[in-house]
Amino acid sequence: MKRKHFLQSVLGASAFIGLSLAACNERGSLQELVNNTKRKVTGNMFGFAADPISKVRVGIIGLGNRGNTLLEMFQYLVENEMAEVIALSDISEVKVTKAAEKLAVWQSKKPVLYHKSKTEWEKLAKRDDIDLIIIATPWDLHTPMAIYSMENGKHVGSEVPVASTIEDCWKIIETAECTQKHCMMMENCNYNEEELWVLNMIQEGVFGDITHTEGAYLHDLRALMLHDTYYEGQWRLHEHAERNGNFYTTHGLGPIAFYLGIGRGDTFSHLTSMSSRELNLSIAAKQYNHPIQSYKCGDMNNTMIKTEKGKTILLQFDVHTGRPYSRINKIVGTKAVHDGYPSRLYIEGEKPEYWGHNWLKEEAYNEYKSKYQHPIIKKLKTVSQGFKQGHGGMDFVMIYRLIKCLNLGLPLDINVYDSILWSAITPLSELSVAANSQSIIVPDFTGGTWRKENPLEIMRDII
Repeated sequence: MKRKHFLQSVLGASAFIGLSLAACNERGSLQELVNNTKRKVTGNMFGFAADPISKVRVGIIGLGNRGNTLLEMFQYLVENEMAEVIALSDISEVKVTKAAEKLAVWQSKKPVLYHKSKTEWEKLAKRDDIDLIIIATPWDLHTPMAIYSMENGKHVGSEVPVASTIEDCWKIIETAECTQKHCMMMENCNYNEEELWVLNMIQEGVFGDITHTEGAYLHDLRALMLHDTYYEGQWRLHEHAERNGNFYTTHGLGPIAFYLGIGRGDTFSHLTSMSSRELNLSIAAKQYNHPIQSYKCGDMNNTMIKTEKGKTILLQFDVHTGRPYSRINKIVGTKAVHDGYPSRLYIEGEKPEYWGHNWLKEEAYNEYKSKYQHPIIKKLKTVSQGFKQGHGGMDFVMIYRLIKCLNLGLPLDINVYDSILWSAITPLSELSVAANSQSIIVPDFTGGTWRKENPLEIMRDII
């Protein structure tokens, strides 16, 4: 390939690796750029368990839409002496004050508030009376805030994604391994009733051997992204104006990674990604008379991933069109198939005449759902339904499990390697899209420890 054409193919994507193109020549390749980011990691955070914390002291950074919802999930934990909210931080004094007023309904101790500047959150991170920091800020702040918090002796729960570049992926792992602090990406869909039910069936052998999966984030966000105030400074809209790929992999990929044992006997091998042209968001922007009316991100992104054991994953990303919400949640095995939204189940019959064509009828479907209900849901469903504002209750289950694991001194359900493996697909998809869907090998972020078939922590009954 001529140097001119090569550089053109990677110019728009190299930033998402964290490398300059200066070292690249006509003999280079995108894969070499990715490989040049590699770090020596040990994998020592697999199975890591910190000392038990009887009451987890929490600081929250970011009190916008997401941060406020997560704050509400702590009511039960505070009232039951499992956690205490020590401090709150946001660039907006109004948001911090309102959050403190909400917290006062169920917690007598007043939190310390930080809001005077964009760096006030650093003061929160430095406090010696905080064990865990929750990060619910715009995407580009997740990595620096997570790293700073771990370096200051705090465990971290970060909103998705925990990292947006390959370079940042390595930095997060290095910091977690060096500081011996948890860094969990709070992927709430792993805690949804349907995803947990399917996971339990897979663990019990109902699906046989898995060959193919599909997941997605299909969610019409046009009105919210174009809204003046819904996203602080319209940060999410700017992402779509400047980037092209799958920006929100984890809602579909997180559950799938658990289904396939990613990081626990299998891992991502390589991927290829393709985006459609963009039309719908720019049309909506014109209707809103929005000053930004040109966007790089295509209306639909399809990213295909193959695992080391030959399983395939199709991820879709579409927040530009009016497609009804779906995470798809499709799992194809040798004995069963599940298809989500609406949830449907197929069970292979013993004779060929019973193969294919028909989903289980409602009665049989409900029998499987009842029989294989995940223990977490069995014990937390009644409580979680009191917190439906948190995506129907799954936000509460996620926060409960995070705090409970810290209370008991157990490994977290989602570890730092899970968090990075799922996050890395975004910058890798951007690279592939920019290079006409070139196949990209996914780096091994685990130091080879993915080969150990360790059990899933989320299957533990620790309620």
